[in-house]
Amino acid sequence: MMHGALENITQAVGNTPIVKLNRVTEGLASEIYVKCEFLNPGGSHKDRLAANLLRRAEEQGLRPGGTIIEATSGNTGASLALLAAVRGYKCIFVMPDKMSQEKIANLRAFGAKVIVCPTAVEPDDPRSYYVVSRKLAEETPNSFYANQYHNPANPEAHYLSSAPEIWAQTNGDFGAFVAGMGTGGTISGCGKYFKEKNPKIQIVGVDPVGSLYYDFVKTGRVTKAFSYKVEGIGEDFFPSTMNLKILDEIVRVDDKECFLMTRDLTRLEGLFVGGSGGAAVAGAIKYARGLTKPMKILVFLCDAGQKYVSKIFNDEWMRENGFFDDDPGHGIVRDMMGWRDKQKLVSVRANAKVREVIDLLKSQAISQIPVVEGGKLLGIVSEVSLLRCLVKGEKTLDSSIDDLMESDYATVTPDTKIDLLKGVLEGAPVAIVAEDGVPVGIVTKIDLIDYVARAEKSVARENRPSSHCVA
Repeated sequence: MMHGALENITQAVGNTPIVKLNRVTEGLASEIYVKCEFLNPGGSHKDRLAANLLRRAEEQGLRPGGTIIEATSGNTGASLALLAAVRGYKCIFVMPDKMSQEKIANLRAFGAKVIVCPTAVEPDDPRSYYVVSRKLAEETPNSFYANQYHNPANPEAHYLSSAPEIWAQTNGDFGAFVAGMGTGGTISGCGKYFKEKNPKIQIVGVDPVGSLYYDFVKTGRVTKAFSYKVEGIGEDFFPSTMNLKILDEIVRVDDKECFLMTRDLTRLEGLFVGGSGGAAVAGAIKYARGLTKPMKILVFLCDAGQKYVSKIFNDEWMRENGFFDDDPGHGIVRDMMGWRDKQKLVSVRANAKVREVIDLLKSQAISQIPVVEGGKLLGIVSEVSLLRCLVKGEKTLDSSIDDLMESDYATVTPDTKIDLLKGVLEGAPVAIVAEDGVPVGIVTKIDLIDYVARAEKSVARENRPSSHCVA
């Protein structure tokens, strides 16, 4: 064999560089470094996961010629397809329909069969890509269901591979590790390793608006998830591979922040990464701005930008989706809040009495009210739940409302686009507006209808022909 040559491409996985960010972090006291996992041969950090998944599958009896089946947003499939090509396995991948065409084409290039399922369905819906992939695995002989959302080999891959590699490269000289939150493999596996080495290292998760993680970590409540554009991070259910207890902090980002930072990383830093990489860096910068003293921060960049050329790096797609400032669409939630009468958010404490809450609902002419303690959103209480408990005799007017709190709401930020809010309120009766985790407003369907109607009237007035004639 030629000196210095690798036995096959799978041996090229790992040993990715760590690079310092310079231009996008200008003005920050903290230093931010990135682990360039997008330089793996399969184009993402999932190469490490795929290698460990297959190692475990073969230990459990997967035989040559077998079929690998997985529900994937694209990257895990690409990595499994690469390994399968070398080792002689067939592949069937099930993907949500929000994924880029490049990702689908990439999988098919390796000879994989790809099945596309709707994104906007519940995880247990028969059409969801989770359910479809499980059914295929049950019906296909000599198959291996990779099941990255519940396979302990997922976080194990990063505990055995990514984290030790980072530690060796840095000698542990960093104060925080930042990663996007998807299946949980990276942040759980790396977090476990780093905490064992140095418990003072901060593990920081980044979650997109629309995902379940942020609200659950901050409030302990499972709120309404809703669709968003960034791929590869966030979830609408809780994978068993995610260890939320490992987190020291969680930061929330929206689609626009993710995509603009993704483009900046390429154009200003020469790092051609995907949207989850932009999300992680945007989250790291937010985290750094909240620190009281400078810190070295290490960010995990998951995948490469080639799969997003038709979307994030396409000006027309960005403009159509309102991610450029020159095309605001109907604006953002902050615009709606500024248009409404200036008023402080009406809320109650968890020990408030039923009588007090009813009086507030009547005096404010509202049908639900947030429960807030120390600036932290605990839930909401609705007139429906109050009526139900009084009619059934379960509560008196002097009872506390602490066990009447519900999670039947979604949370958005002031910078959430109005066009996205429409979809949010289709699945939730109300949206709580939170800024840096603190609730600052509440939006209902009628608020949205009123705002959009007034905006349309304003546009109509501006476009009305002038009654003045010019001779």
